[in-house]
Amino acid sequence: MISLQLRDVPFEQDVRELFMAFFPGETFSHVPEQDAMISCAMEAHREAAIAPRLGTYRAEIRTATGQNLSFESSWMQERIASKNELKRALYRVLAELTGKALPWGTLTGIRPAKLALTALQQGKTAAEIRADFKRDYYLSDARNALCVRTAENELRAIQGLDFAAGYSLYIGIPFCPTTCLYCSFPSYPAGKNKAAAYLAALREELRLTAEGMADRRLDAIYVGGGTPTSLTAEELRELLSFVRATFDLSSIREFTVEAGRPDSITREKLLVLQEEGVNRISINPQTMKQATLDLIGRFHTVEQFKESFQLARELGFMNINTDLIMGLPNESEADVRRTMEGIRALAPDDVTIHSLALKRAARLNTRREDYADVRYGDASQMVELAASYCEEMGLSPYYLYRQKNMAGNLENVGWCRPGKEGLYNILMMEELETIVGCGAGTTTRIMRGAGQYERLENVKDPALYVERLPELLAKKRRALAGDVLRLKKIGI
Repeated sequence: MISLQLRDVPFEQDVRELFMAFFPGETFSHVPEQDAMISCAMEAHREAAIAPRLGTYRAEIRTATGQNLSFESSWMQERIASKNELKRALYRVLAELTGKALPWGTLTGIRPAKLALTALQQGKTAAEIRADFKRDYYLSDARNALCVRTAENELRAIQGLDFAAGYSLYIGIPFCPTTCLYCSFPSYPAGKNKAAAYLAALREELRLTAEGMADRRLDAIYVGGGTPTSLTAEELRELLSFVRATFDLSSIREFTVEAGRPDSITREKLLVLQEEGVNRISINPQTMKQATLDLIGRFHTVEQFKESFQLARELGFMNINTDLIMGLPNESEADVRRTMEGIRALAPDDVTIHSLALKRAARLNTRREDYADVRYGDASQMVELAASYCEEMGLSPYYLYRQKNMAGNLENVGWCRPGKEGLYNILMMEELETIVGCGAGTTTRIMRGAGQYERLENVKDPALYVERLPELLAKKRRALAGDVLRLKKIGI
């Protein structure tokens, strides 16, 4: 346990996340605890200082083994400068205490590439940005280069888009054949009656969205989940044809459906996707080690994945993504190498390398006692190995994000062939334009300009979504019409 007491210090979340990065899995208390592994007391001291410096933040850190460390950092008038100075001071102490250096330095937010993209848009060179990041955030050379390179590719992919005039649409299908051990996304079995009621409600929300966004250009559609191809071929056809009939797709640049689970894919479903104008799909093995697939509850075989991928190619899909997860239970670097060899043989257009992140809702967490014998390899080495294969395949990083509880304090990176960037992924992750989410468990983020957005979240449970649809639609109607329900600042 870590005891964290902040007195008049406004950056509690940032401080806690930096501790979490150095001590993953630890719990926190905000009162003095006798049995705490680490106790940190921090307070603000206003001084007779000249602006922009207002005073100091002073901290005392004590460990259960008797170590005592202290530091001060400048309390600045400008909030971001003050926060970054505090995080640098805390980082130096924690690095000394643990003997560790974090790959992402003091950056604890989920969008590090957004910082680099913003700097590029302001006219800075890649070399200048790397120097700034090393000085300001203590990034490792490898992550610094990855971050800036990703931002450069993002910038090329979004050239010519008028974000104020456009928006993207996310359609959530919260059904899956089974729930994987690591998964925390909304996913439920797709019974016939349940799916029918859900899809009827979803069409109502889509109709409202099309009406409310009629004066905006639709840039990208992403149908995710869950596993959208858990629906029958006929259900998929009805949904996608409804989308085509309801929205103006004349300017759309990307239409993605996450086929996801190979055990949900059939020739008939792929033909439906093709006929309805889908030009990008995901077929996700996560690993090509059968024992791991069996362990994590993905009830498909390695051969099923290969067959589904090859079938999609034969049917003419020329932009196929595959998701892989590094750090899965009982996997080694040798397993990752075999997976990447198999992926290379298939030559996908896009490979997303995920670092395992165990959210609280994942069964590997909630039923930890059932998996006490599970072992985890070095996720950092696995990620580096997978990235080297992506480089050999001629892929470049084009989007990047981080999550809480990620193995090795690492990141998720999308790699693709030139011109095959997943546009929706960039627009969503870098908070560039309005994203309207429709369906259970989705989020709508309406950009209001001046670095602010409005966020609306739909309930996760499909049955509750159907039940509360009138309330949900009323709220969304107001938001799409311009009523501001609550504003949030765009953060890094």
